[in-house]
Amino acid sequence: MGSDEFYPEERPLRLVDAPAVSMRGTEVTNAEFADFVEATGYVTVAERPAPETGKPGSAVFIAPDQNELLRPMSWWHWVDGASWRAPEGPGSSIELRMSHPVVHIAYEDAVAYANWAGERLPTEEEWEYAASAGGTITDTPYRVERGQTVPIANTWQGFFPIFNQGGDGYIGTSPAGCFEANAFGMYDLIGNVWEWVESPDGGEVGTIKGGSYLCAPNYCMRYRPAAREAQETGLGTNHIGFRTVRIEPNAQQQKWVIEE
Repeated sequence: MGSDEFYPEERPLRLVDAPAVSMRGTEVTNAEFADFVEATGYVTVAERPAPETGKPGSAVFIAPDQNELLRPMSWWHWVDGASWRAPEGPGSSIELRMSHPVVHIAYEDAVAYANWAGERLPTEEEWEYAASAGGTITDTPYRVERGQTVPIANTWQGFFPIFNQGGDGYIGTSPAGCFEANAFGMYDLIGNVWEWVESPDGGEVGTIKGGSYLCAPNYCMRYRPAAREAQETGLGTNHIGFRTVRIEPNAQQQKWVIEE
């Protein structure tokens, strides 16, 4: 796993051990998360009063104007009332997005769902092996077919963060599994939304994998299996979701090398 070709946090390319597991083919959707909330009454971190403001809310991507571009991360805004139910804040809805991946998910929200489902979050090693599909994935979110580029993931086309041409058919999230599966039959392991993996120490900073619909060549080339990002465990955004795995009984240890 890892890579020696891109960002420092991915280095080095290395051999790892991990158990065989059964992983969900898609990210957890709004419909599935709604079932969990209905069954348990669970309240996500974004729906609880934030210590800083005393109001529920979360971070939402909003394209900046020209004057804001020089301010680092100016495209992220705290929006009171933003949550998995209202991804862009009050007035927005998931009514027509029930098949899209659930977002605004903090680490403990993902763990709570996994526990309810009798599953767990994947480790980074498990996730990366699934995403690499035996080394068949390239470092681009498209393939070339008859001289034309065909999107294989939901990413940003255009100059981030100013304009997204939507060449893959989507400006925001896309329905889980609407792009072609990889060689392992897995969907959306790159692009669409970032996915939580098991935090190595349970501390305030965890790891997300896979990039999202906001990843672009000019800013964030993290739509690759080896890519990783540190993320505050207590904060979900409108481009962070998750998927789960179930440990297979009597699984044998496997070794692999992921080649870029």
